Amino acid sequence: MSVDAGQDTALGTPSEGRARTSLDTAAARNLATTTKSAPQMQGISSRWLLRVLPWVQVNAGTYRVNRRLSYSVGDGRVTFVKTGSEVRVIPQELGELAALRSFDDVGALTALADRFVQREYQPGEVIAEAGSPADTVYLLAHGKVEKLGEGSYGEPTRLGVLADGDHFGEQALLTGDGTWDWTARAATVTTVLALPRQALEPLLGQAESLRTHLAAYRAIPQQRVNKRGEAAIELASGHKGEEALPGTYVDYEVKPREYELSVAQTVLRVHSRVADLYNEPMNQTEQQLKLTVEALRERQEHELINSPEFGLLHNADYDQRIQPHAGPPLPDDLDELLSRRRGTKFLLAHPRAIAAFGRECSRAGLYPDPVEVHGSTVPAWRGVPILSCNKIPISAARTSAIIAVRTGEDNQGVIGLNQTGLPDEYEPGLNVRFMGIDDKAIISYLVSTYFSAAVLVPDALGVLENVNVSNWR
Repeated sequence: MSVDAGQDTALGTPSEGRARTSLDTAAARNLATTTKSAPQMQGISSRWLLRVLPWVQVNAGTYRVNRRLSYSVGDGRVTFVKTGSEVRVIPQELGELAALRSFDDVGALTALADRFVQREYQPGEVIAEAGSPADTVYLLAHGKVEKLGEGSYGEPTRLGVLADGDHFGEQALLTGDGTWDWTARAATVTTVLALPRQALEPLLGQAESLRTHLAAYRAIPQQRVNKRGEAAIELASGHKGEEALPGTYVDYEVKPREYELSVAQTVLRVHSRVADLYNEPMNQTEQQLKLTVEALRERQEHELINSPEFGLLHNADYDQRIQPHAGPPLPDDLDELLSRRRGTKFLLAHPRAIAAFGRECSRAGLYPDPVEVHGSTVPAWRGVPILSCNKIPISAARTSAIIAVRTGEDNQGVIGLNQTGLPDEYEPGLNVRFMGIDDKAIISYLVSTYFSAAVLVPDALGVLENVNVSNWR
């Protein structure tokens, strides 16, 4: 059989004007089985939090955290509304001040909020000076304020940093006789709302409910409260002879917090024709299910970080939140974060925050040794592993957070909550339930996972907030 040069045939395209003497590879592929990979997915991360968090079985679907009775509640952050250049505090948000906790007279709170005066400070300006009368309540609407003190030998010391939503000078609500123990100085352009004592006193004469509430707060027996704000346990030590020993008991919270298991769910749909005919060499339903489970696990970790109800970022106590000293995460910042709790198990940070910390270590000539966690080598600081978590958000201002966690029930730390032994369980705490086949021959499976997290005591969790991850100095 003669073949013209350049003519395509079933045997392939002739080369250099000569007929082929064997089958072309392009045609042979149509008859061969291709070696192929399983379906791949870009959205899979390391999910360190799910791997290192100890999980506690919750058979009843609810986990109750019993704590000792605490008086110092409500020391939170205040929220503001901004209209143009004018800033106002939301009246109900004044309840975040410990002295106004549980005070629910909206009229009195509104009148109190109206008496706050907006003030602007430039970097370096002093807002309140040590030794001067502490007769003003300050609410920090925007900016950063340094707390400056004096050391044992008269040297200046930096006591901490306050940021948006913080407040100080709350003692002016109770009395105008105190003095400032430290100096508050603006580190950036700062906007505060100030309430002088002289503006408060006329309101106290008019609002009996507010006057009564503050008097009741002053009457709380502070000597029976330890430094953590818990009801004290009376003890005696160092005595001799037959001294009368104090009687005591451990008081508990009357309404302890309860954590209910949250859920992440989806319905996986597979056409019966695909499930019946296209299962070689890989089972299509299994591959679809595998990638669906990966997506659910990613969402589970996201909720453990960001959920307003139980997420770590939202459930850190305000006393355990600190601000960076210079913007980027410095070694000194992580030292302060670690010092807030005993037995920190790990640090969680966005990969970009880890990179920013590495730059600061290199700049300071520090090269901390890595550690091994679950067979992987990870960076560390002071022997505490720094685990990457891309679920920690980065704001539009290129700031993020670093989370310090102590874990375990026996260690009074943070624990994960789930329930295993579910019907049709596919993985621990995750089940796949057949939902039937509709009139379009679509097979449906309900894929569910149940989870939550609990902070057993406030100092088990700490956050270094507003760290700059893009500051290349």
